[in-house]
Amino acid sequence: MKILIIGATSAIAKATARIYAERKHELFLIARNEARLNDLAADLDVRGAQIVGHSVVDLTKHRDHGKAIEGAFSVLDSVDVALICHGSLPDQAASEINFKLAEKEINTNGLSVISLLTILSQKFKAQGSGTIAVITSVAGDRGRQPNFVYGAAKSMVSTYLQGMRGKLLSYKVHVVDIRPGLVDSPMTAHIKKGLLWSSPEKIAGKIVRSIAARKHTVYAPGYWRGIMFVVRLIPEFIFKRLKF
Repeated sequence: MKILIIGATSAIAKATARIYAERKHELFLIARNEARLNDLAADLDVRGAQIVGHSVVDLTKHRDHGKAIEGAFSVLDSVDVALICHGSLPDQAASEINFKLAEKEINTNGLSVISLLTILSQKFKAQGSGTIAVITSVAGDRGRQPNFVYGAAKSMVSTYLQGMRGKLLSYKVHVVDIRPGLVDSPMTAHIKKGLLWSSPEKIAGKIVRSIAARKHTVYAPGYWRGIMFVVRLIPEFIFKRLKF
């Protein structure tokens, strides 16, 4: 398979790329940190990837998206799977009182993803096959007090993916919304961990299996589907008082 991974140096993306490399697939990586990207490309080459192309791109700059994706398709010729993994974890309290900060985080977690999806959807339509997968979050299922800026951006992407899935159906293009729960990664290093936390490697395994099985909405690990089902059922007059 030929796989494009965007936001490739995130913990989940790296773990996913390693699985694909060990299965001898062809990879193209996009990320903004050149040193980390070079290190990852070398690692994947050693692990067995047939091809490891890569490009340094600041994904918050929408104007650079088209050139980056064209470059990936040029190297791989076609793309079987495009996986979008980039994101940031906002300072909720600061974002509530500073719109510029909220705007930056919504751009990173929401609008930049939709920019990429706009380009990818046209490429995959023309190709007439393939899978587009995006890492969103369980935070998008409902607006909780501790992270509603982040959750709002992820919810926007999930809604967009649902509509896009229907639009691309007749073109034989599949769309996967991957919603991880709590993940132990550099992005969450400052947060105390508990029983519900998972490793990037566990999430990566779920991603690879779900893409292969052509799933639609994937909770990772699977127990988050039940947790979020209960959260969505909580009446608003109670939910608005909860601080979890």
